[in-house]
Amino acid sequence: MPNDLKLTHADAAQMDGIRFLHGIIDGTFPGPSIAGTLGFGLVRAEPGEVVFEGQVPESALNPFGFAHGGWFGAILDSALGCAVQSRLKAGQMYTTLEYKINIIRPLQPNGKQMRATGRALHVGHTTGVAESVLCGIDDGKTYAIGTTTCSIFAIPGA
Repeated sequence: MPNDLKLTHADAAQMDGIRFLHGIIDGTFPGPSIAGTLGFGLVRAEPGEVVFEGQVPESALNPFGFAHGGWFGAILDSALGCAVQSRLKAGQMYTTLEYKINIIRPLQPNGKQMRATGRALHVGHTTGVAESVLCGIDDGKTYAIGTTTCSIFAIPGA
């Protein structure tokens, strides 16, 4: 996806959350730069559910050679927030208010493909709540789970 893609708040205010996410998937809009840095990306978005896939890069390891907790946090927070985003109306945006993750098992950078599925549990006028599970695509094992509360507000300047 080209790095020169730009999307203003005014542009984003004209579309609902699911349309915005589909634009990221098809390359119309820029995705979050952290996803490229950390080796994962958005691959599916439906109202209330999103999927990110990727693998932990060598650059995201702790001193023991396993995925750093921040990598788990980044992919889960992305799935959590985008699950909320998928249910927003035109003119709305969100920010993570808080999130919690539980890392169930360590993950080595051995090319294992991972899938984080985020599901919106509640999206209201001012808050959204979601859950996410990070699983190995090939082994089906759960590696981490997360929950979030997001703050929902009008897009500034829109």
